[in-house]
Amino acid sequence: MTADGRRRKGEQRRRLLLDATMRVIERAGVAAVSQRVVAQEAGVPPSAVTYYFPAVDDLLVAALAACNDDYVRQLDTCARDAEPLVALAGVIAQGSDARRAYVAAEYELWLIAARRPALWPEVERWNTALDTFLAPHVPDPVARTGVAAAVDGLLMRCFSSPAPPSAAEVHEVLRRLVRP
Repeated sequence: MTADGRRRKGEQRRRLLLDATMRVIERAGVAAVSQRVVAQEAGVPPSAVTYYFPAVDDLLVAALAACNDDYVRQLDTCARDAEPLVALAGVIAQGSDARRAYVAAEYELWLIAARRPALWPEVERWNTALDTFLAPHVPDPVARTGVAAAVDGLLMRCFSSPAPPSAAEVHEVLRRLVRP
């Protein structure tokens, strides 16, 4: 029982630190992330951060993995939906809603992945999950790569546009790409 309690406490502490990391990124960007700043944001001593995350890159990898976990879960849910493309369109359109600041932090993590090899496995995990989701709808791998690129672009457009497309508009784009 003690080991389970310690494990649970450790998982809670890691989650607290990752949430604090995302708040720092939301507020000030990835460049502002340091173990000291995250500790201050989480209200814990700096040694707690270094215990779970020995380097800043470890924090960033874990934060991106946590974001990715959420998106991969959403893709799985969409795949089980009666209308998977409609469900995916809803996920894509969420980038313009109340989670906007959090989504900005996620995008910043994705963009630094191009320069940080430690983050590449998470990028590949997303690409694989998206490819798996799209495979039943777009059997040709070359066409599927194009649709996947469109999904990534639609995610960015919904987030960054002052007048983002609605879920219905995103669905129409996806529908035309999947069934021309």
